[in-house]
Amino acid sequence: MNLFYQQDIRPDVSQINFDKEESRHINKVLRKKEGDILHITNGNGHLFTTEILSSNPKNCIATVLNVEVKKPLPYTLHMAVAPTKLNDRFEWFLEKATEMGISEITPIICDHSERKVIKKERYEKIVASAMKQSLSCYLPKLNDAIPFSKFLELPHGENFKGIAHCDNDVTKVHLKNITNPESNYLILIGPEGDFSKTEVKKASKLGFKAISLGDRRLRTETAAIAVTNTIAFSFD
Repeated sequence: MNLFYQQDIRPDVSQINFDKEESRHINKVLRKKEGDILHITNGNGHLFTTEILSSNPKNCIATVLNVEVKKPLPYTLHMAVAPTKLNDRFEWFLEKATEMGISEITPIICDHSERKVIKKERYEKIVASAMKQSLSCYLPKLNDAIPFSKFLELPHGENFKGIAHCDNDVTKVHLKNITNPESNYLILIGPEGDFSKTEVKKASKLGFKAISLGDRRLRTETAAIAVTNTIAFSFD
């Protein structure tokens, strides 16, 4: 099954027109023809089953046969992660976290961050592609990059707020011990140089609990994936 993404489709739509790029992919790459079935999502949980009316490589048209709402994950996970120095590592995190199940991603710029500029448009394409590859109908929300201090000042309604850092003089709760049904999580992951002590103290004062991911020191993107996988696995 191939899953296509059209973000502006309403649940009551009866016909879908594909842009030139998608039309060419359907016609030339997948070699789909009139009468073939296509599955499409708008990233908001809707799955559209459609039938191709016209397989024109410049303007493919499909009629909607059925619309269903897929069941969302039993939890929400918001990861606030510092962009890595090597951009491909952060892109790897975006792809894999989307495949495993994540609700929201915020790139945070920290005191020790070496990368302070992101390519959001490219990141959005990676997330959308991973959503389609994993046959999910829910597109994670990708926020603009924001300074860590400003991010902490935003209202956060998650049930559990955690910060993963390398200071072993602080009492921590292991991540595997925080999961419980119907929970919403916000987890902070710092840059290669870790969060500064000032950042850790500020987060702690605002209710973020120090969490442990085990005895090994993990790279930023590895730590972020470890969190995503641990929480997803606990709800499997």
